[in-house]
Formats: sequence, structure tokens, C-alpha cells
Amino acid sequence: MATTATSHRSETSKGAVGGLVTFAAVMLFIAGVLAIFRGIMGIAEDDVFVTTPNYVFKFDLTSWGWIHLTLGAVAVLVSVGLFSAAVWARVLGVGIAALLLVVSFLSIPYYPVWSITLMALYSFIIWALCVVKRDASTGRVS
Repeated sequence: MATTATSHRSETSKGAVGGLVTFAAVMLFIAGVLAIFRGIMGIAEDDVFVTTPNYVFKFDLTSWGWIHLTLGAVAVLVSVGLFSAAVWARVLGVGIAALLLVVSFLSIPYYPVWSITLMALYSFIIWALCVVKRDASTGRVS
């Protein structure tokens, strides 16, 4: 007589984890839209940004704008995939959030308070997407 091991996760924990991925997807979508707007501001060379003359990672403001615009658009696309709880979307979500975190760190001198705020948001998105485990028997997020 063979016995099979079953997962005894409560419905509350499954709902919380699913809600966490959904919340991360929404936050990644919003962060992507904000990165797109930040990119547009950089491309338009808006006066919102602070100029720092002696910064080690100095880029042209237009270059920063294109970087933020591109990564923001990718973040929006990946966040749409996260609503289906696809594994590829979780992996890409962690990757794009990590890239956006690094870009926000490198752009601290141009827009300090907002960059630090976004770094915290991206860190939360990475955490939320990494704590989810797949159920081996059903292939679903649990």
C-alpha cells in the first residue's frame, strides 16, 4: 500500500500568496508606467531633474530618458504576464525589477528622493515574486 505526500497548505496561505503576486503585478505595472513618464521627462530634458557635475556614472539626460522608457515599457509588458501567474513572467519580473532598481540607484543624483522611493518599491516587487512556490502536482502557484 503506497501513500502519497500531499501539501497541507491552508486556503488562507494560498490566497495570500496569490494576492501577493497580484499585488506585485499591479505594482510592477504602476512602476513601469512611472518609469515611462520618467523616461519621457528625461528625453524632453525637463527641468525637473537635478544636475550633478561630478558624478561617477554620468550619462546624458536623454540617455537616461531612453533607458527608463525602454525598461518601463518592458516592465508593463511583463506585469501583464504576471496576472496569469506564469513562471516566465515571474522570472522576467524579478529580472526587470532588478534592472530598474540598479538604474534607479545610478540615477540618484538626478532625482534623489524619487529614486530612493522607487528602489524600495522594486525591492518589494522582487521579494513578492521570489517568495511564491509552485505546487509540483498541479503546476499552479501556491
